[in-house]
Amino acid sequence: RDEYMNTNLSVKLRELRLTNGYKQKEVARYIGVNESAISAYETNLRKPTYENLIKLAEFYGVTIDFLLGVEKYPKDIINNLTGWRRSFINNVAELLLYHVSEIDHK
Repeated sequence: RDEYMNTNLSVKLRELRLTNGYKQKEVARYIGVNESAISAYETNLRKPTYENLIKLAEFYGVTIDFLLGVEKYPKDIINNLTGWRRSFINNVAELLLYHVSEIDHK
């Protein structure tokens, strides 16, 4: 499980950086490490310290649980929705939960 979480973390860090259009240098500057540390995090050669894990979560606007693979989706995406978008996502989630519970009872 630890190996999976470490690999998952490195993949998520790289995906988050690329998806948001950041260079390793930009992330490194925010975190307070050199660029090679970010590269090592993303290639699973090194683990970020607890303090740097917090900074990475803050930088990307996700939770530490999301980075570690405990949560499947970054909570902040849903929490930052407002108006009809939030209502729509809630309605879809309720509909999915209803259908899943129907399947479970068959």
